Amino acid sequence: MSDENTQHDDDQHDDGRLDADGIEIPAGPAAPAPVDPSPADGDDDEVRRVQAALYARIGEQSPEHRLSATRRAVELLGDPHLSYPVIHITGTNGKTSTARMAESIVRAHGLRTGLMTSPHLVSIRERIVIDGEPIAADRFVENWDDIAPILEMTDQELTAKGELPLTFFEALTVLALACFAEAPVDVAVIEVGMGGEWDSTNVVQSQVAVFTPIAMDHAKQLGNTVAEIARTKSGIIKPSSAVVSSAQTPDALAELERAAELTESTLSVEGTGFRVTSDTPAVGGQLVSVQGLAGTYDDLFVPLFGAHQAHNAAVAIAAVESFLGRGSQALDEDVLSEGLAAATSPGRLQPIAQDPVVVVDAAHNPHGARALAETLPVAFPSEHVVGVVGILGDKDARGFVRALKDTVQTFVVTQPPGERALDADAFARIVVDEVGPDRVVVEPALDQALQEARDLADEADAEDAMVLVAGSIVMVGSVMDLVHAEGGTK
Repeated sequence: MSDENTQHDDDQHDDGRLDADGIEIPAGPAAPAPVDPSPADGDDDEVRRVQAALYARIGEQSPEHRLSATRRAVELLGDPHLSYPVIHITGTNGKTSTARMAESIVRAHGLRTGLMTSPHLVSIRERIVIDGEPIAADRFVENWDDIAPILEMTDQELTAKGELPLTFFEALTVLALACFAEAPVDVAVIEVGMGGEWDSTNVVQSQVAVFTPIAMDHAKQLGNTVAEIARTKSGIIKPSSAVVSSAQTPDALAELERAAELTESTLSVEGTGFRVTSDTPAVGGQLVSVQGLAGTYDDLFVPLFGAHQAHNAAVAIAAVESFLGRGSQALDEDVLSEGLAAATSPGRLQPIAQDPVVVVDAAHNPHGARALAETLPVAFPSEHVVGVVGILGDKDARGFVRALKDTVQTFVVTQPPGERALDADAFARIVVDEVGPDRVVVEPALDQALQEARDLADEADAEDAMVLVAGSIVMVGSVMDLVHAEGGTK
């Protein structure tokens, strides 16, 4: 998605502001006002044709535990994924933000980049980014039309063997890998869809494997313990590669250490191999200092909010150090600063409207909700937060609410689009059980829930009342679409 509205001009600075204790918060480059949140302009009928063809396949939340199907498809295409090096990223939370920061840093070094992330917020083209921009509509369509016969051939072979045809995510992965080769890119930063070992992106031969914090999520697919989930995710580590990891629980770290040893790879872990030495809130983000694998970098402006984003930035820096110099050569600090300052992570604590302020965040599990609860009061101080919350049926709804119950004053309970959504009434019973009936309003229709939340914020006895939308990435994207349809800001 286009970053033109959210990048920062180094020649423009705000004057800073005071926090609740009267302490001045330093100013980074000028903070963006709420912007038109739609990255999807230009999705014509041909893009929608491709999207429909992808969505006609088995959904990405029902992945096949196999690599053979994707391997066969890329083999028939001539192995396009072997024409560029890869930084491969997995984890439970923070994957997309870390991937976007790593890609921005690499691009600042003059390399042409590809970036694959998921899911998308508004446009499916957001998932395939070339040189910092969503792939152009015509290239998206032309690449699809080029590979469609190969996908059909692969489907026929699979069906003949009694297997299911390529899934949505398998076909999308093949498309992304082909798009990167066609561009062509110098390096691809690729986010795992789910898990790692059998995720279709794992056909790549990565030089760097990156792990963001690993926690419980997708238990049905990945395992019932953090150790089991970490074992599945550790499958992205390739022989003799560089492995970079966030700080992990002992169980998760043990699995990464085992996998690194078996593959004769090097493992660098936050806290011992590299670390955040300081992070200070700044207007529009924060100033972060990092002791990297090979260099020390002070007061880097990161235009994302929260301590968790400071740690994501440290992981991204270590990943790029590992990629560009095997962890033994420091990055040029000016280039690093440029790359980080240009990084964006849409849908992550992002203001999209004002009067009242509306902020969206992709938190959708307890781990993400705790990070949101810690960050929101610093980034957007408010005496009254009205939360528009909806969640998918396979998530820990109660843990999500518990993490936000002291941050959100009023909950407007709704439900995300799609069949996987937890029914609003069922979710409301959980929310009422956690926070009491006086703090809960139920509105299943998302557009009406957003309007109800805005009205409640306007009526609240607080000048800085705001609306927070969280619980589902799909829901966040739909809200961004709603605000875009009304002109971006209100």
